[in-house]
Amino acid sequence: MPSFFSRLTAGRTNAPQETKAQTLFSLTELTGPSWTGRGYQALAREGFARNPVVYRCIRMVAEAATRVPIRIIENGETQSEHPVAALLDRPNAQESGRELFERLYAWLQTAGNAYLQAALVEGEVKGLYGLRPDRMRVVTGPDGWATGYDYTAGGRTMRLRQDREPIPDVLHLMLFHPLDDHDGLSPLEAAQMSLDIHNAASRWNKSLLDNAARPSGALVYSAAAGNLTADQFERLKRELEEGFQGALNAGRPMVLEGGLDWKAIAMSPKDMDFIELKHVAAREIALAFGVPPMLLGIPGDNTYANYAEANKSLWRQTVVPLVNRVATALEHWLGPAFETPFRLVPDLDGIEALSEDRASLWKRVSEADFLGDEEKRAAVGMAPGAHSR
Repeated sequence: MPSFFSRLTAGRTNAPQETKAQTLFSLTELTGPSWTGRGYQALAREGFARNPVVYRCIRMVAEAATRVPIRIIENGETQSEHPVAALLDRPNAQESGRELFERLYAWLQTAGNAYLQAALVEGEVKGLYGLRPDRMRVVTGPDGWATGYDYTAGGRTMRLRQDREPIPDVLHLMLFHPLDDHDGLSPLEAAQMSLDIHNAASRWNKSLLDNAARPSGALVYSAAAGNLTADQFERLKRELEEGFQGALNAGRPMVLEGGLDWKAIAMSPKDMDFIELKHVAAREIALAFGVPPMLLGIPGDNTYANYAEANKSLWRQTVVPLVNRVATALEHWLGPAFETPFRLVPDLDGIEALSEDRASLWKRVSEADFLGDEEKRAAVGMAPGAHSR
């Protein structure tokens, strides 16, 4: 079967050499970038499911956050046995507290939103269940505030009311979004451009490995009849784009005939250094999630003196604020369902990465002779007269 090059020259295999007419055009055109959609499923698929940097960032933050114990303080004392402690330890029959809260923290990082449903029986909270953010739709009242949520799963939609007694059916945790009143902005969405660059570089490099790298350039045509006709030009351009343009066709060899000649004019992938491009994109992704790049093994980042300092930074700037946020929200949500007021306080004393900070604080407080015992307790985050029982 004749190639499209021979068809363009009407079957001629040897073009006359005396012509000087030439037509040049670029093999590829600069077009607008193609970005991943901002929907939850698209970002979760391209990010968490297909990008190792995003996957590791989310898992690292979520797993670290679930390691922080939550103390229940009631009447100034830390309670070792309390209905809330039992609820948080075993929220439902299908999963443990750690499993539920790991999903909760991961949803916040992926979607910017996380939802907990309370199973209420005669006014008592008997269980907690995590709900997927992409299945939730907010129901607003005339004033614009949320009056409930519609949760759709298995072809059924369930209305979760916010006026239920003693507590609302659902707790909505959301990260700040400057342009939305009812949905949060996730770190994954903020890192979307870097995510697409990182994934595109990976796909491009894989295609180059599959096809053997070849640079882009221009096709030069010489023929006795003069320049290509408009139809020939458009057909040649279209078939080149379909057969040789794009990441999937990167590096495909070309067989030229009929007065066609290839002139490389673009930088090669080696010149563009995709490896460094991927490292830059990976650092930006880690920045959005609050994970020091050193902890991910990304080279070229000398912000932290050593690994221990980077680990401290992860806990101080990312994990601890996130755990405090969730604990406070749970306290306010669950509080009305129990007779005696209580507080949920993250216990950071057992976190090895923060042990030096805690030891330094205890030393400074213990040496402060001008403080009384109760003042020292308050300075280290303990309730007055607090002790476990």
